[in-house]
Amino acid sequence: MAYDAGLAARVHEELEGRPGVTQKAMFGGLAFLVDGRMACCVTGDGLLVRLAPEEAAVALADPAIRPFDMGRRRMGGWGIVELAGLATEADLRGWLDRGVAQASAPG
Repeated sequence: MAYDAGLAARVHEELEGRPGVTQKAMFGGLAFLVDGRMACCVTGDGLLVRLAPEEAAVALADPAIRPFDMGRRRMGGWGIVELAGLATEADLRGWLDRGVAQASAPG
């Protein structure tokens, strides 16, 4: 699955210069990691974002985000933000900040 190069460029620009952030091709997309832990991944249809357990239920109530299913298994702590939910830089930054915070959290 090809990923959205325009979205990848926006994510790269937003995360560039943040401590410990690297990028890596994964799952047919472009993943952004913090000290080796995935924060988000640009996919073919949006942005896969790591979510804190306590905010996942609220985040998934947003119509622009859906649960992340790998095969038949729902992956807790992750959501896919559709492109419509990333329309503005503020929208994108908000989701990236969540993913980076969770990837940076101890544990």
